[in-house]
Amino acid sequence: MVPRTLYLERIRPFYDSPLIKVIVGVRRCGKSVLLQQIASELGREAPASLIVFIDFDDYANRHLLDPEQLHEHIISQIDKHPGQKAYLLFDEIQNVPDFELVINSLNNSSRASIFLTGSNSKLLSGELATKLGGRTLSFRMMPFNFREFLQFKEDELRPGVFSGHLDPDALLPLYLEWGGFPLVCAQDTDESRRVVLDNLYSSIVLRDIIQRSKVSSAVTLENVLDYLIANSSATISGNNIAASLSDSARKVSAPTVYDLLRSIEESYVVSKVDRFDIRGKKVLSFEAKEYVCDLGFFHVRKNRVKDEWNCILETVVFNELISRGMRVYIGKTYRGEIDFIAERDGKRCYIQVAYLMPTEETREREFGAYAAIQDNYPKYVISMDPITASRNGIVHLRLLDFLLDESLLTLG
Repeated sequence: MVPRTLYLERIRPFYDSPLIKVIVGVRRCGKSVLLQQIASELGREAPASLIVFIDFDDYANRHLLDPEQLHEHIISQIDKHPGQKAYLLFDEIQNVPDFELVINSLNNSSRASIFLTGSNSKLLSGELATKLGGRTLSFRMMPFNFREFLQFKEDELRPGVFSGHLDPDALLPLYLEWGGFPLVCAQDTDESRRVVLDNLYSSIVLRDIIQRSKVSSAVTLENVLDYLIANSSATISGNNIAASLSDSARKVSAPTVYDLLRSIEESYVVSKVDRFDIRGKKVLSFEAKEYVCDLGFFHVRKNRVKDEWNCILETVVFNELISRGMRVYIGKTYRGEIDFIAERDGKRCYIQVAYLMPTEETREREFGAYAAIQDNYPKYVISMDPITASRNGIVHLRLLDFLLDESLLTLG
């Protein structure tokens, strides 16, 4: 089992906090395993009887889908240890009707530390936070990043031993093609990887979007979702999508597209990234971009060829930044744009992403994008060139090095 260290390190300081810890992310990215790893760590300090783990996708727990039975069950467990703090870990809590009322009651008792997972931001990080008066902490989880992917592959060969003997250069193309969903990483053939991804995609569309958002037209939803995935890293607008999907036989309205965009984003299949005016220091409400959560979906749902490698590299860099717990924007300057502004803990850096820079013209274009920025935040260019060539204080990183070594990217 690959330890999800990136997320454990972020959550550990809050193990005993009265704030409700909410772990969100796309379906099958590993939230259940992370919750099990948290329970294991808690078990090193607390008796097993004080740790209550409930998976609401498990048929054996179907009776606990009734909120009253769930509340009674938890209270009975807590009452066995008066004066001691219990740890409550609920996996896929949104399956319980009115779950927020149960969580609110348990949290008000101040007798438990609560951890939740779910696959829909509207239910968890949105509505729950509102109903609980902001007493929640949200942690976004992603499928395996490349370092976790390598650990998973090595664990298949020697369980529990991570020695770093696998060749990252040889495995990077596999990761860029099929992504990091754990179920996909466990497959040995391209055919089985495609089957798993297709089924995972269908499950997300059916359970996390159509059913929960009460989408009336599954066909329109799939068309919009396919458009977003195929155009990962491109500028998106509801009007443009509506125009692209409309023809003489059907009409798709922009308001319909915007409703579907919101539902798709809430399932974490894609992430909306706003533009940030670097000179004006404000977020802009137009010309956002969307990035698919995993390159496996891009591979099986794409319908474009133009700029495919640039799209792949931008997407993998964006997802890596999110997995590191950063807030990401598209940077707007008076001369153009910077691919990413990455922020965390009040610090920032700028990132340009290019597939290859074989000529001086392309190098000048990528490095020259920073000419309009006068501040002193760290600036990077990331590409797949075999040799790096930093210039003018701008650091050039190979994609592989960036993915393998978190310390190479510093915030100022």
